[in-house]
Amino acid sequence: MAYVSAENDHEFEGPRCVFCDLPALGDDEQALILTRGEHCFVIMNAYPYASGHLMVVPHAHLDRLTDLSSEALIEMMEFARTAQTALDDALHPHGFNIGMNQGSAAGAGIADHLHLHVVPRWSGDTNFMPVTGDVRVMPQSLEETYALLRPGFAA
Repeated sequence: MAYVSAENDHEFEGPRCVFCDLPALGDDEQALILTRGEHCFVIMNAYPYASGHLMVVPHAHLDRLTDLSSEALIEMMEFARTAQTALDDALHPHGFNIGMNQGSAAGAGIADHLHLHVVPRWSGDTNFMPVTGDVRVMPQSLEETYALLRPGFAA
């Protein structure tokens, strides 16, 4: 909630972007950033679809995959592979959804900054709660999941 409540903080100039602001905090654990590379970083989704929902985000503030450099694209996919391995080792999911939505019409919640979702899935993990109550039930806190996943990105 700190990001939302900092709305009137005049420290930042220009349009605000959570994917630009969080890496600038300088506290990766608070920002839920698991690892950083030259072109991209891996961050936990603060509003996950499932426990361990990660995103690979380029440092460059771009909204289209076609604008991403080849080097950043390669690093993004390497981080997606690392994320899948870390999630396998820590959470033992039965499968994965990996992909991106470009533009608000395609369902992008943050349409101005490209990001790749890596979502672990388990058989039977979708239940009635999101449908009938507009509620997501998470079996684990973000902090607990972060502590389990962080060692998988240490190498």
